[in-house]
Amino acid sequence: MITPQWIRGVRRALLAAGATAALTAGLLTATATSSQAATQGPCDIYAAGNTPCVAAHSTTRALYGAYNGPLYQVRRASDNTTKNIVPLTAGGVADAAAQDSFCAATSCVITVIYDQSPKGNHLTQAPGGGAAGGPDNLANAVEAPVTVGGHKAYGVYVAPGTGYRDNTTNGIATGDQPEGMYAIFNGKHFNGGCCFDYGNAETNNLDTGNGHMEALYFGDNKGWGWGSGNGPWVMADLENGLFSGANRGFNANDPSVDNRFLTAMLKGGANQWALRGGDARSGGLSTFYNGTRPTATGYNPMHKEGAIILGIGGDNSKWAQGTFYEGVMTSGYPSDATENAVQANITAAGYDGGSTGTGSLTPGSRISLQATTSPCCTSHYLRHNDADTKVVISSINSASSATDKADATWIVRAGLADTSCLSFESVDKPGQFLRHYNYQLNLNFDDGGSAFAKDATFCPTPGNSGVGTSFQSSNFPTKYLRHYNYTAYIASNGGTNTWDSTTSWAQDTSWLTAAPWN
Repeated sequence: MITPQWIRGVRRALLAAGATAALTAGLLTATATSSQAATQGPCDIYAAGNTPCVAAHSTTRALYGAYNGPLYQVRRASDNTTKNIVPLTAGGVADAAAQDSFCAATSCVITVIYDQSPKGNHLTQAPGGGAAGGPDNLANAVEAPVTVGGHKAYGVYVAPGTGYRDNTTNGIATGDQPEGMYAIFNGKHFNGGCCFDYGNAETNNLDTGNGHMEALYFGDNKGWGWGSGNGPWVMADLENGLFSGANRGFNANDPSVDNRFLTAMLKGGANQWALRGGDARSGGLSTFYNGTRPTATGYNPMHKEGAIILGIGGDNSKWAQGTFYEGVMTSGYPSDATENAVQANITAAGYDGGSTGTGSLTPGSRISLQATTSPCCTSHYLRHNDADTKVVISSINSASSATDKADATWIVRAGLADTSCLSFESVDKPGQFLRHYNYQLNLNFDDGGSAFAKDATFCPTPGNSGVGTSFQSSNFPTKYLRHYNYTAYIASNGGTNTWDSTTSWAQDTSWLTAAPWN
C-alpha cells in the first residue's frame, strides 16, 4: 500500500472568497479561489493551529496544499484490476477523468480511501462485527459525482451495507486524549438507520461500552438523542448513545440541517466536547453544543480505542446511508479560530452538485423526458410522485408548479452498472435514482446491492418508433422504459404483463430529450 506524500510546514493561513478569518497567533494569510487549488489545505491550517491532522481522507481533493499522492483506489468489474486516482495538480482536485477512462463500459467500486497525513491510516473494506457480518460492501465509484472548483470529482456514496474501516491506526486519540474532526456530507442523503459515522471507534468491531467511540454522526435516528425539528442532525456517536448535547434524548440547540453540502465538526477533550456545523458552500460555522461530557455513566473520562470508521457504527452496525466527500481527524483539541479558518477553506473550494449542462444525454446534464405517443401524451413528461415512490407521466407546462417541474427533471449520470449506459438521478431528491422493481419504475435510494445498480441502468438506443431515444433495461435487454396508462414500466413488445401490450409500444418507449423544467 502506498504511503501518501504530505507537507509539514505552514507559512500562510487563509484569506478566501473575500472573507477574512480571525485566527490564533501563528496563523498568517494565504489565498484560495473556487477555480484553482488553494495555496494550502485544511490540514495545513490545523497544523498551524498546533492540532495536526493524523488522518485525512478525501476522494474529491487534496487536503494539504502540496499533496500529490493518491487520494483513493478504484477496482473495475470487467477484470478486477485497480487504479489509484491522484489530484490533477499538487493540492488540487481529483483526476476524475482518469477514473472515467479506467471504468469505461463497466462498473467500479472504491477499494481504498488513502490517508493523506503521514500516519498511513488508510480506509479499506470493513470486516464483520458484533452487529452484522461482513465484509461490508464497497461504494459504487460513480454514484456521487460533484464538481469542486469547476472540476469533476466523485464522493463516497454509502448505501446500507457499505462500510470502511482501519483498526490498526497510528496517532489516533485513545482513552481521554483530545482530538478534533470534520467531515463534509451530502445533507440530502440520510436515513434513520444506525449509523452513518466518521471518526474514532473500537479496534475489535464490537460494542465495548459507553465512551469507547467518538465519531461524527449524520441522520435522523431518534433512538438515543435528537435535536430540534424533524432532522437530520449532526450528533456525536459516543457508543451506546447518539448525543446532541449534555443529556440523552432531546437537546433543543442542535438544529435540523440539510445543506446540500454540509460541514460537520466534532471535538472532544478532558470533560469537554463540542458540535459545530455549517454550509460547506458559504458562510461560517454555528456551534450546536459546547460543554461538559454527557452526564450518563461511562463518558467521563472517555475510553476511545482509536480505530477509524466510515459509514458504519463501531460494532459494524451498517443500516445507514449517506455521502462523504472529505474529512480529517486531528491530534489535540482545535480552537474555534482554527476551525473557522478550515471552514473558510472549505467554502472557497467550490463544491457544487455536479450538474454541468442541460438538454443532452451527457452525464452531468439536466434533462426532462417527454413522451411521444400521440394524441394522448405529447405534453406529458416522466416524473416521480410526491406521495409515493412511483414514476409516472403527467402534463407539465410553463404554468405548472415548481414542485411538478422539479419532479419532472433528471440529472443524467453514468450508468451505475455500466458506464457506457446511463442512470437518472432526481434533481429535487439527490441520491435517489430511477430504477425498476417488479418491472415498475420507482424512485429509490441505492440499497447497496449489484441488483439495484443494474435496475437503475438504462442503455440509450434510437427511438423504437423512429423518433427520439429509447432506453433499454441493462438487466432485461428485451424490455424498454415505457409509459402505460400513465405509469412507467420496463416492457417488452408483447408478453405476459399488461404493460407489455403491443399497442402503441414503439411510441410509448420513445422519448424526446427536452430542456429541463427545473
